[in-house]
Amino acid sequence: MASFNKVILLGNITRDPEVRYTPKGTAVTRITVAVNRRWRTETGELRDEATFVDVDAFGTQAEMLGKYLKKGNPILVEGRLRQHSWEDKQTNQKRSTLRVDLERFSFVGPVNKDAVAEPVEEESAPVSPTTNHIPPPAQNNSGDVSQEDDDVPF
Repeated sequence: MASFNKVILLGNITRDPEVRYTPKGTAVTRITVAVNRRWRTETGELRDEATFVDVDAFGTQAEMLGKYLKKGNPILVEGRLRQHSWEDKQTNQKRSTLRVDLERFSFVGPVNKDAVAEPVEEESAPVSPTTNHIPPPAQNNSGDVSQEDDDVPF
């Protein structure tokens, strides 16, 4: 049987990202994204609900999150769900939680103005957090929107 594991979230970061490094030198950052839902009850009362989702980022993406984002910044996250299991040392009970492994992200609002851009080497393409956007789909002669499979470079 086929399976599909894809998560797309748009929300705000709940705390400043903190970049850590594994013993092998890989950057790792865990952020929590708050996703809000607003709805009207049967009586007409407006209700709000926040869901907090842990997101793990690795490598260059982890470093970019730590460099350009702060608490409260909006972010668009695309990734996959992963179950993390462990045994509670105090109660010896098995515990688990779902997290999102980051595959792609986009800056949605203003970025951290205090971040200092590092010099770009001649061989690598410049990375600009203000240009991370998905262009609108192209239209063909019949007016239909065509889908392109081009990846947006981060």
